[in-house]
Amino acid sequence: MEIKNPILPGFYPDPSACAVNGKFYLVNSSFCYFPGVPIFESTDLKHWHQIGNVLDRASQLPLGHDGMSRGIFAPTIRYHEGTFYMITTNVSYGGNFVVTATDPAGPWSEPHYLAGADGIDPSLFFDDDGKCYYIGTRPNPEGVGHNGDWYIYIQEVDLENWCLVGDYKMVWNGAMRKAEWPEGPHLYKKDGYYYILHAEGGTGPAHAVCVARSKELWGPYENNLMNPVFTHRHLGKDYPIRYVGHADLIEDTEGNWYAVMLASRPCEWHTNMGRETFLAKVTWEDGWPVFNAGIGILEDTVTVPLTETEGDELITSGKDADGIPFTMVKLRNPVEGMAKGEGDGYRLKTLPYTLSEKEPAAYLGLRQTSYYFTAKTTVDFVPAQDGETAGLALLQSEDAFLTIEYGKFDGKTLVRIVESARGTGVQVKKTEEVAVDKITFIITQKGQKATLSYNAGEGEKVLLSDVSTKILSTESAGGFVGCTIGMYTTSNGKESGNTAFFSGIDYKVQE
Repeated sequence: MEIKNPILPGFYPDPSACAVNGKFYLVNSSFCYFPGVPIFESTDLKHWHQIGNVLDRASQLPLGHDGMSRGIFAPTIRYHEGTFYMITTNVSYGGNFVVTATDPAGPWSEPHYLAGADGIDPSLFFDDDGKCYYIGTRPNPEGVGHNGDWYIYIQEVDLENWCLVGDYKMVWNGAMRKAEWPEGPHLYKKDGYYYILHAEGGTGPAHAVCVARSKELWGPYENNLMNPVFTHRHLGKDYPIRYVGHADLIEDTEGNWYAVMLASRPCEWHTNMGRETFLAKVTWEDGWPVFNAGIGILEDTVTVPLTETEGDELITSGKDADGIPFTMVKLRNPVEGMAKGEGDGYRLKTLPYTLSEKEPAAYLGLRQTSYYFTAKTTVDFVPAQDGETAGLALLQSEDAFLTIEYGKFDGKTLVRIVESARGTGVQVKKTEEVAVDKITFIITQKGQKATLSYNAGEGEKVLLSDVSTKILSTESAGGFVGCTIGMYTTSNGKESGNTAFFSGIDYKVQE
């Protein structure tokens, strides 16, 4: 069977996976989007179905008023004796915690915060004797001597009292001399060896997968002289897949091994979709993992010895109690009832918050999955006061977004384009006076140029073309997130009882 990479296109970073009874389960980072930690199920590594979001309640996911690249970092999913465990870091509140479930579709438990578990990127490992161990990262205890001078450490976990027990031990600080950011560690045991698989070099151009091993859990760990065992750092900035790293290993029922990992697909040297989930085959030679043997880089198409199962390729999704598909995202901790499914569309409350604030703005979005797409929505909306507006947004963060919207400003009803770029702030790029109660918005992106159009009942009209979308890239805007495309309404700081009804997002990839 052939599988196309990426297996999860769009903003699905920091993948972790486990295999249970012939099925594969995969989770991703979600940062300050809500709900948090999307979870997917597959029987063949090709057809992925989003069965829910691990963190779907505000009590599990306090995000506060933080920037988009805060919140949830690097989850790990593991299974042991009938229970699924997801461990992650909420850098906005509480630190490292574990949630559990007997059904990966949920419900998942309330967070069990682990006192003393410093740092980020935690993972769990269950040894043959049933003991559970925490592996994570923290700053060099002797002092941080250079950027990313961190250590990987191990400590036993008490899963009944939800705490770390005994002493921790620093076991590894990277494969390279003065390695930057040894992070995302996972611990495995195979054929008498303990393996630490980790990332280093930072999550940008120098990102890489490295591995070390030991006969004893606490080390000392032996460096693989082949490190980094997988990377694209040597392929140059023109190579179409970059930033490869943060891998996790899985084994199928036939003893075949694979790795899921993140990578990015820039366009014109700018990355708008953030970090995506890719698949590689893994074999073992002389007691070490080898990634895509004979090839050494990610493949566009991976041939695997699995039987293809029925189902839509890539992502399909269920819905939550409000009728919102699992694949759709909101900002931070959304106001109760902010968005609800209604008929064939969605009704959003017109809230005071704007996209440029670190607030739970009224926004409901999908991940961008290509540089060539058309996104369309029709909105029924009558602005009741100055400042009320509703439209379609292409969003990277509170510092970088592009919207086409209809609202009331200085007593006039206008269609307008608003742009925010890091360093220049929010700017109104173009306006036209229109008076309607239903309007369709269209965003078409080709490469790094966007055309923003509308239809007020008299045919499609281009409001602005050749808008650079490089301002929405990681390279320009910073951060760890990719772009989403969303329905959006705001009263721009004023109290409002208004709502906007959207037809949903008709998103079509043009490649």
